[in-house]
Amino acid sequence: MESLQNHFLIAMPSLKDTFFERSVIYLCEHDEKGAMGIMINRPLGIEVDELLQQMELDDEPELVSSLGAKVLIGGPVNPERGFVLHTPQDFWKNSQSLTDELMLTTSRDVLSALGSKDAPKQFIIALGYAGWSRDQLEQELADNTWLSIPASTALLFDVKHEERWQTATESLGFDIWQLSNQSGHA
Repeated sequence: MESLQNHFLIAMPSLKDTFFERSVIYLCEHDEKGAMGIMINRPLGIEVDELLQQMELDDEPELVSSLGAKVLIGGPVNPERGFVLHTPQDFWKNSQSLTDELMLTTSRDVLSALGSKDAPKQFIIALGYAGWSRDQLEQELADNTWLSIPASTALLFDVKHEERWQTATESLGFDIWQLSNQSGHA
């Protein structure tokens, strides 16, 4: 199977009453070892400025409090670990370039820059991630658990969290509620 890195996984309606119900996941990595992604549409219930205060990274509180951004639940794996998906900048520790338009950073230095002139232009902060072992995601795709579409920064940064699943499903060009969760094998 081709790599789905830099794609969104869209949860099928059959994932009702699960952790991933109506989720959209940005796939950061997908190779022969497995896959790793960040759920991009489920707020944790705290704002970024609150997180920065808890981490004692709010040196300029008037700038940070104007962010208004929400911290997201990135997935069930390592929920105490933070991930920042952001527009490119090349001076952070522990950053990985995902595309020409997107990076993933796991170091505190990017957090301390939020609200300053050094902050990334656009960003998402998530705690935890979604992970799949070798061939697990491929099996879930074959079982019609997920649909995939190429990722777009517009969906990542310009659409409200609560509208991302609906917007992603509409981009497929059909009504997702009309799909069966049964897979066909000829």
